[in-house]
Amino acid sequence: MDKYFIKRKTILEEPSNVNTSDAQPNAKKDRIELNIDDLPSDPGLRKKVSDYHPNDRDKVRRAYLQKGPCQPYTHNFPQKKIGNALRHFNPTWFKEYGNWLEYSIEKDAAFCLCCYLYRPDVGEQASGDSFVLEGFTNWKKKERFDIHVGGPNSAHNQAWKRCQDLLNQKQHIQFAFAKQSDQARENYRVRLTATLDCIRFLLCQGLAFRGSDETESSHNQGNFLELLKFLANHNETIKSVVLENAPGNSKSIAHDIQKDIVHAAVIETTNSRDVSVKEQAAIALRYVDSKGHVIEHFLGLVHVSDTTALSLKATIEAVFSKNNLSTSKIRGQGYDGASNMQGEFNGLKTLIMKVNASAYYVHCFAHQLQLALVAVVKNHVQIALLFNTVTSVVNIVGVSCKRRDALREKQFNKIVEALRVETSLQRAGDTRWGSHYGSLINLIIMFGSVIDVLEIVVEDGISLEQRGEAFALLDLVQSFDFVFNLHLMKNVLGITNELSMALQRRDQDIVNAMALVKVTKQRLQTMRDDGWKSLYDEVSSFCERNNIVVPNMDDIFVTRGRPRRNTHKVTNLHHYRVELFYTVVDMQLQELNNRFNELNMELLLCVASLSPCDSFAAFDKGKLIRLAQFYPSEFSETGLHVLDNQLETYVIDLRSHDEFKSLKGINELSIKLVETKKHIVYPLVYLLVKLALILSVSTASVERVFSAMKIVKNRLRNRMGDSWMNDCLITYIEKEIFCSIDNEKILHHFQTMKTRREQL
Repeated sequence: MDKYFIKRKTILEEPSNVNTSDAQPNAKKDRIELNIDDLPSDPGLRKKVSDYHPNDRDKVRRAYLQKGPCQPYTHNFPQKKIGNALRHFNPTWFKEYGNWLEYSIEKDAAFCLCCYLYRPDVGEQASGDSFVLEGFTNWKKKERFDIHVGGPNSAHNQAWKRCQDLLNQKQHIQFAFAKQSDQARENYRVRLTATLDCIRFLLCQGLAFRGSDETESSHNQGNFLELLKFLANHNETIKSVVLENAPGNSKSIAHDIQKDIVHAAVIETTNSRDVSVKEQAAIALRYVDSKGHVIEHFLGLVHVSDTTALSLKATIEAVFSKNNLSTSKIRGQGYDGASNMQGEFNGLKTLIMKVNASAYYVHCFAHQLQLALVAVVKNHVQIALLFNTVTSVVNIVGVSCKRRDALREKQFNKIVEALRVETSLQRAGDTRWGSHYGSLINLIIMFGSVIDVLEIVVEDGISLEQRGEAFALLDLVQSFDFVFNLHLMKNVLGITNELSMALQRRDQDIVNAMALVKVTKQRLQTMRDDGWKSLYDEVSSFCERNNIVVPNMDDIFVTRGRPRRNTHKVTNLHHYRVELFYTVVDMQLQELNNRFNELNMELLLCVASLSPCDSFAAFDKGKLIRLAQFYPSEFSETGLHVLDNQLETYVIDLRSHDEFKSLKGINELSIKLVETKKHIVYPLVYLLVKLALILSVSTASVERVFSAMKIVKNRLRNRMGDSWMNDCLITYIEKEIFCSIDNEKILHHFQTMKTRREQL
């Protein structure tokens, strides 16, 4: 038998230290699940379609076709010397060859989408390889595009036809054997539309989709099926074709169907305008629309492997490329001020400015305000003790439902109905100035009730440690020192609260923010000069109402603990007025001056000259010319001379019109310029206005994303994947755009995402 059959060689298990990189992988074991959302948008970064698993290749092709060619219109295309002239890619070519021409920012080269997806294995045509592999870069010879397209039967046109056939599912052979009747097609549309309407409602409300059991016989089906049932019970047309009346394999209610519809909605929403331990980055885009309004839109939530500046930069570039945007057009960037963001040498803002020098960075004003408070707390022991005590009170009073109920009962019996205040103590958030302010106010209002609850804990505490802690707190919070510091910081935070709230507006401009900071500093100075008596009277009245002893201000101040030798003796008045009141206010003023030192930066001072307040009182032509010089890609030497003359006419013209005299900020100026068509008369000035508005003074929009995440990703959905969470967040946060999109567009996108058994 050995003569006719070759023996199979025994395959020995290879030792672990042998390099087996050349071995053929086991397709079933080694196949990696494809994530369509991770496909690189930049054609210069893509791998060959043939490198994907055979079962995934059509998914990849369909994903790229749905997205369309990578065409970053706004990119600053670099010049290079070709022959005797400097040339670059011309974005107008996108319009002429829009269905296939792509541009790679990474390689500064042009590619062909359809040839990349369906490049023939045999045969060549002019420039075929250059439009697929290396990329075409000879900007002098635009005729090569037409040569690449070729005649009706060229390789390019054959590839384009195959792309169209892939998306046209009615051409697939399986539909030739199972043609739908008109009635079946209409029923399918009704089912999909009903599913989409339910999904649209749930997304806009941030509600969970699934319950514990989504089978039709379950009593805990979740919001989606319950809502679909409700809709069917109130619409006979829908009821006749959904759920039990639908074909068994085409109910259009599976969770995968829900995900596909939501993803289709996200694509259309983006085109029209966490509880997990993963590191995530939220990206928001700020721009000025055609009507002069400042717009901020949530672009996406992405998972990052780490939070180093290099990793974040790569993430931003990937998101921009996916949306056909370019980092070369960034004109402002704002972050929360962490070291990996604002580092002078290796921070994210520095890395982006190395690529694009006009992407100026503004440290989030709201976070600077928070840091000013943190600095005072860290550097003044009695203020630090105040906030630590407040935190302990909140913890021990609110640690159990029983104590919270006791607090509510006490509070209701006293002042809730009269004052209509919230009946639970707030925790002071680590990054929320306003939460500290709210905590102190609530503690002052509910002080008597808190004392009652602490006394209950002292008597009936669960453990000796809890009773001891409550006893110590009871003694501490009923001291004059605690009450004085409580009211002092309440007043300090109250002065800055308006600034904190204003900085949470997404349309806040730099000029208004700078003015608010100035007003806040003035109010603190006024408090220092004239606020002692009113504060003392306020504290004394509070102590009298709550039976707290007020020390005689003329007596010698007695320090708690062991008396120190050679300590200079001071009166109570000196201690509370000088060592506490003056010191804390001075520290807060100093921190505000230090934290907002970038107000002295030349760029922001130039921006302030655009302010329309008081008939353009801040107008300074020299500073505005300097502002334009910060953006050399927008203002050439010739443009600067034109701007010089245009500014003279602009300010005289606008000061003579009543509708411009009552404007309060650059936001209002931008809108009014568009309304009156003055943005056409003074295009260079309007460009300056837009550049100033793009600079963001707050990361409020990004902060809202993480607040929304707590709604979207709740206890029922604490294992949401990155893509599913991103889709839910975009549709929830951008609900105004999402709700304006016609069902037909979403359904069409859903239908072409993959091969469907039924057709619309």
